[in-house]
Parts: sequence; C-alpha cells; structure tokens
Amino acid sequence: MLRTVLFSPANDPKKAAKAMISGADAVTLDLEDAVAYSQKEAARDLLKEILRLPPPVKLFVRVNSAGSRYILDDLEEVVGLPVDGLMVAKAESAGDMEKIDWLLRLLEEKKGLPPGKMRLIPFIESPGGIIRAPEIASSTPRVAALAFGGVDFSQEIGLRYPAESEGLLFARSQLVLASRCAGIDPPLDTVFPDIKNVEKLESEAELARKLGFQGKLVVHPAQVEPVNRVFTPGREEIDYARKVVAAFEEAEKSGVAVIQVDGKMVEYPIVRRSKEILKLYDK
Repeated sequence: MLRTVLFSPANDPKKAAKAMISGADAVTLDLEDAVAYSQKEAARDLLKEILRLPPPVKLFVRVNSAGSRYILDDLEEVVGLPVDGLMVAKAESAGDMEKIDWLLRLLEEKKGLPPGKMRLIPFIESPGGIIRAPEIASSTPRVAALAFGGVDFSQEIGLRYPAESEGLLFARSQLVLASRCAGIDPPLDTVFPDIKNVEKLESEAELARKLGFQGKLVVHPAQVEPVNRVFTPGREEIDYARKVVAAFEEAEKSGVAVIQVDGKMVEYPIVRRSKEILKLYDK
C-alpha cells in the first residue's frame, strides 16, 4: 500500500534526490506537466542520469498522455530503467491504456525484457475519465491502481479546489468503486496544492481514507509526514485488530462465525480487514 507518492520534476536531480529521502512511500518523477514542452528531451536524459543507480524507494515515472506527441519517446527512454511502473497522464479511456500496453509489449520484446512487467497507474483528471473509470481500471492486467487528478478535474467542472472539495465526492467514490470492481489496488487521491495549509491537507487526507483510498499524491516533502500519519492506523486500531483475529480464530474452532469483541459484532469481513491491517502495519 502507498500512503504517499511524492511528485518531483524529472529534470531536477537535486529535487529528485531530496524526494527519495523524504519518507514518502514512493516517488514519481514527472515528464509531463512539471516539464516545459521545450525541455522534454532534456528531461528524459536527466531522468536516465537520476536512475543510473536503483532508487532507494518505489519509483514511478509520469509519462505524457497516450494521445500526445511525446508518448513514444517517453516510453522508449523509460522501458528498461529501474522503475516500478508508469503513471499515464490524462487517461481518458480503455483505448488509451490498450495503446500504452501495445507499445510497451513491443518495446519489452525489442529490449529483451519480460513481457508485462511494467505496471501502469492511469491518471484520471477529466469528467470523461471519471465516467469511464471502470473500463480504464480493467483495460489491461498492467493497471495496478488509479490516481485522481483533482486539480485539473475541478477546473473542468468549475470548482474552486481545494475550497470546494466537497464537489469531488462523486468522482472520488467512482474511482474507489471502479478499482474494487476491477480487483486492483485502491486509488491514490489527488494532490493538495496549498502547501502551507497543513490542517486542510490532513482533513482532505482523512476524507480520502474514509472513502477507501490507499493514500495520497503529494507535491512537497513537508506534506509527507502529515499524510503518512493519516493513512497509518494508530496503535489502538492495530491492537484491536490483533484482538479480533485471535478471538475469531478461537471461536471458529467451535464452528462460530459471528462473535463480539469489546461489544462490537465481528464476522468474516471484519476479520479479513483486521488481517490486512496487521499484515501492513503490525511491525
């Protein structure tokens, strides 16, 4: 699970180095919006320089959209680098992801790489993308999760984000449900652009957590710790999960599948969630 994914321009090695030691669960080096059109080629060269050595954290690269003039060059340069996957900007349809999948298969074959290894995180940032999220999520086995581009989406539908973030409720819920139906990981919530407003950042992260997101995209190292804290279960929750699993396993031996723990009903779905919490966070 990824609580925080920190964005950093692919053409700034100093920022990339700081991002990788920020405490974020993953870093995304951006070849899209963070790079001026005139600097795309130089950014790809700098990306290769940054990744001369394997990164110390999970690392993704955001490539330009499937319909852009830059996508083929992006993929040719990135395939074979030590990255965990690609974020695909402005994913609009299953066709976009199928196009990327086809290009990746050709490049993997050309470079002698295992087919299908490169995972994809479509970046959903338009009304069309939100409506078609279910088909995007299930378009190819490469899709690992969805990411929400709430800033662009807000502008398209006339919201003043983050002040009017309640208007994103349907879009966020659509991504969670689409992900669950496709059997992929929960989605990643949108970046929060007001870097100094930690209180609002935390409330946005808490809302995303309650809706079913696995974590949040962040744009500054200062945002990493607050978001990690929101998406990490507290000691009390972890202790309760341990108690649930132990009590249920004991009851199950007697053929009982519904019990009470601390006055709360516990059955199989609760136990499954408790086991997930322990697997991820009971270190």
